[in-house]
Amino acid sequence: MTMPVPYVDVSGTPAECGFAYGQAARAQIAANLDLYAGRFAAVGLSTGVTRAAGERFRAETTRLYPRIAEMLDATADGAGVDKGDLYAVNARTELIYGTPPDGGCTVLGALGTHTATGHTLLAQNWDWHPDQRDAMLLLDTTDEHGHRVVALTEAGMLAKTGLNSAGLGVCVNMLTTDRDGAGRQPGVPYHVVIRAALEADTLGRALKAVVPSPRNASMNLLIGQAGPAGGEVIDLELVPGVAGWLHPEGGVLAHANHLETTLPVRDLVNDFGGSTLFRAARARRLLHAAAEEGKLVEDDLTAILRDHQSYPNAICRHVDDRDAYADRSETVYTVLMDLDERRLGLAEGPPCDHEIEWLTLERAA
Repeated sequence: MTMPVPYVDVSGTPAECGFAYGQAARAQIAANLDLYAGRFAAVGLSTGVTRAAGERFRAETTRLYPRIAEMLDATADGAGVDKGDLYAVNARTELIYGTPPDGGCTVLGALGTHTATGHTLLAQNWDWHPDQRDAMLLLDTTDEHGHRVVALTEAGMLAKTGLNSAGLGVCVNMLTTDRDGAGRQPGVPYHVVIRAALEADTLGRALKAVVPSPRNASMNLLIGQAGPAGGEVIDLELVPGVAGWLHPEGGVLAHANHLETTLPVRDLVNDFGGSTLFRAARARRLLHAAAEEGKLVEDDLTAILRDHQSYPNAICRHVDDRDAYADRSETVYTVLMDLDERRLGLAEGPPCDHEIEWLTLERAA
């Protein structure tokens, strides 16, 4: 198997998985902590402040998601880093909230009723600073019960976009609202919430794990699971203290980086504007065109994720040299998932220049 990113495969209890992960990715985790130390410093946060915040996030994670906390604690031990520092990186969205780049992921979903294979499909472009590419990896964990999760993630985190052996997949993109910020009541990190969804073996349990989670940052999760009658897909807009949800229309869903449900919050896209305001709508139009006759295929999703309308500020995001270096963004990786076949495809971004490589999971017993 050849993947366009370092691959870490571990198994055992949460603590065993975490320690092995920390050891295997020790260099990447150290590099990622250094990257975020610089980003934290740029917004006036010292190591002492972020480490203390990390310990607060650790306490809340231990209380609410003890198995995930065991894995993260052991990851820190295996990598030889401070636990507070590792949790601070997992909570990087909370700690540097409110300053989104113009480009922050586009997610796509299609029910099996509208695909040529009858399979449920998810896909996304993950957009972030291009420096982040070297701190990414594909983490493959199998726990003591045989539950397997494969997730693209930043080193030291447990998940971003991913797929599990129960045929459940998760895509993610950032939202920003006036409820965000680590100064609110203690919560669990953004990336812990994502991992909690992937630890679930059914869509219903995933929703129970993430909707009531105490959050300090807004996020959007597109969650799907293979199953009869085309499977199921739902989009969750998760804001601190409240959630909204969207269902497929015409068999498809798309989302970018602004709220589309009516929630009692102020969307900070009003302060920034940007490509999010057309990316989801354009992706939906392109999805509907491909799915009209129930013949949507993976290549249609790939073509949408390579779309260059408004280049470089497009679905396929490229660096805009007019942006300050710290504010630059591009599609760092592209992910496709066939939930029925438990296949995860990955390409280095921007995807217009790269081909998809695939990894297949075994189905859960």
